[in-house]
Amino acid sequence: MNRFITGICAFSLAFVTLQAGETTKYVNPFIGTGAINGGLSGNNYPGATSPFGMIQLSPDTNEAPDWGDASGYDYNKRTIYGFSHTRLSGTGASDLIDILIMPTSCGRTSSAFTHEEEKAAPGYYQVMLKDENINAELTTTQRTGIHRYQYPADKDAEIILDLDHSANKGSWGRRIINSQIRILNDHAVEGYRIITGWAKLRKIYFYMEFSSPILSTTLRDGGRMHDHTAVINGTNLHGNFRFGKLKGKPLTCKVALSSVSMENARQNMEQEAPHWDFERYVSAADADWEQQLGKIEVKGTDLQKEIFYTALYHTMIQPNTMSDVNGEYMAADYTTRKVGSKETHYTTFSLWDTFRGAHPLYTLLEPERVTDFVKSMIRQYEYYGYLPIWQLWGQDNYCMIGNHSIPVIVDAIMKGIPGIDVEKAYEAVYNSSVTSHPNSPFEVWEKYGYMPENIQTQSVSITLEQAFDDWCVAQLAAKLNKDADYQRFYKRSEYYRNLFNPVTRFFQSKNDKGEWIEPFDPYKYGANGGYPFTEGNAWQYFWYVPHNVTGLIELTGGAKAFEQKLDTFFTTHHQSGELNDNASGFVGQYAHGNEPSHHVAYLYNYAGQPWKTQKYVSHIVNNLYNNTSSGYAGNDDCGEMSAWYVFSAMGFYPVNPADGRYIIGTPIFDECTLKLAGNKEFRIQTIRKSPEDIYIQSVTLNGKKYKDFFITHQDITNGGTIIFKMGKKPSDWGK
Repeated sequence: MNRFITGICAFSLAFVTLQAGETTKYVNPFIGTGAINGGLSGNNYPGATSPFGMIQLSPDTNEAPDWGDASGYDYNKRTIYGFSHTRLSGTGASDLIDILIMPTSCGRTSSAFTHEEEKAAPGYYQVMLKDENINAELTTTQRTGIHRYQYPADKDAEIILDLDHSANKGSWGRRIINSQIRILNDHAVEGYRIITGWAKLRKIYFYMEFSSPILSTTLRDGGRMHDHTAVINGTNLHGNFRFGKLKGKPLTCKVALSSVSMENARQNMEQEAPHWDFERYVSAADADWEQQLGKIEVKGTDLQKEIFYTALYHTMIQPNTMSDVNGEYMAADYTTRKVGSKETHYTTFSLWDTFRGAHPLYTLLEPERVTDFVKSMIRQYEYYGYLPIWQLWGQDNYCMIGNHSIPVIVDAIMKGIPGIDVEKAYEAVYNSSVTSHPNSPFEVWEKYGYMPENIQTQSVSITLEQAFDDWCVAQLAAKLNKDADYQRFYKRSEYYRNLFNPVTRFFQSKNDKGEWIEPFDPYKYGANGGYPFTEGNAWQYFWYVPHNVTGLIELTGGAKAFEQKLDTFFTTHHQSGELNDNASGFVGQYAHGNEPSHHVAYLYNYAGQPWKTQKYVSHIVNNLYNNTSSGYAGNDDCGEMSAWYVFSAMGFYPVNPADGRYIIGTPIFDECTLKLAGNKEFRIQTIRKSPEDIYIQSVTLNGKKYKDFFITHQDITNGGTIIFKMGKKPSDWGK
């Protein structure tokens, strides 16, 4: 089926006719790339990438991307400054943005563009650079970006390579420490840059080849300029490569990356991108994405499929491959290490976000890759001393709180993901729970039974999240018959109770004397330090006891009081003070634009009111996601916002992301089939008369009546069929 994959606006000019697959044809990479009317967008990018690949090749619409356009692209901008090869997807802070290339005929370093002459699909991006009428096309393999530029027949072809371009140098102390450009011959260039920023001391090596010979060159370090020299070193490097008039023939450029060496980058290209057939690369990228996205097959409207498959696509952009084709990678201690021939070392672990939904999704769809994810995390422990908190290009940037590698690893082991050294994994989660590191002073934790705010800021949020991590350690200890450890960590998992104030009926901060810190306002927001709550308020964090919801219900005063407090949470709109920047997508105090709220709509099930879960999940699915550039209610955060949608659209969500249970919500598709390991399938069928039928009337699992408000991981991976019969009004199902 021939189909142009377009962005928000359609147009007809293109040089590749995409043979889109049955699922890739629904992906719209422009979803979530730019805010509309002051809202939020997702902070996604439309450029080319391969599933879980090292390369994210996309246009930069800012000279120095920063918090507001962390991925480098903003749909509302109208200027492109070039195409860089790495970036983050959906994050609130910017980094990477490496190795910028800009095509030109006269030395221009930017160009206007329009969305009418721009398109994107999985593994492919195209735009017309209006100022010089140069058509740019991009595609990728795992470790190589491939550019194709069509210049006007009467104009010279020139490429500008910019090693100074990066995310904003005013953030995170970012600066280039050293870099090099080396011209090898008239077809090949290599080099590197060492840059520090959000991730410290990143080393990026590249190897570049052109389809036409270089006729002349200029290399520049700031104001120091040299023509026809072979190598230049410095901290502000640019290279101009001129090819003359190509008489209508396009110029193709291949750029391979490595964290280890220029030689490894060259090997990456030799193995992955040996030929010059651009369209073959596009077809191969589409096939890779079709294989990935085809793991879930849905039947619904085209709009539903567009939002769903784009969300699924966003979950599979990261974590990112870091090891080279020979298995080498830069380890957390800056040494070169090597994995086995059938292993891949990964990075980009946005764990405060992705442990909630994305990683449980990977255990269903990517069990073999999960093994490598876990091994990659454990390698950081081996070289660094504790598991990743927020790992980027192999380095921990310590962003956010808790240590949520722990639930990811424990969940994988408890679900029987193969190939994990369980004793080594336990050593890693145990030591990462007793070795103090940023935001985790464990000697304070065990001395007081909570985090005192005057010793450790963000104290309430850390107490709640660390209690969950400790519950996870306890579960693994129990599995391994380590009873003393189980008792220790289970006790710590109950520390959340020590910050429950029976007077205010909220979790509230204390000082090291055990005194409640006043004044207390449950509506007031914190950010990332200097306040007891992290990117939220006391209302939003009240519900974060996913490992013991029954205990939370008891603290609240029983199921009825719990239900009433949930009702207030979803309906009160009171504000006091400024909102946190990540607070968005409101339903009352529920803020879908940030992760601490993501599980809360599902908690009505625990109070015996599943119909209210169905009501609010349906509202969020249908009102807080769309197919525009402002398609998400907040930052996508390396696919976590998307993972919530993927799960919820199928009809369930992992409230506790490490207990192997998925809490039932309300499915939106007529049919959804998960294609699982071992050629098994789990089919979700929904019987409804109209889209307004959002309430479950009855459920059968493999032909038997089903009343539980959850299904298990084993239920799904065994294969089978669950059937939901829906109606317009609530029923007594699940009570």
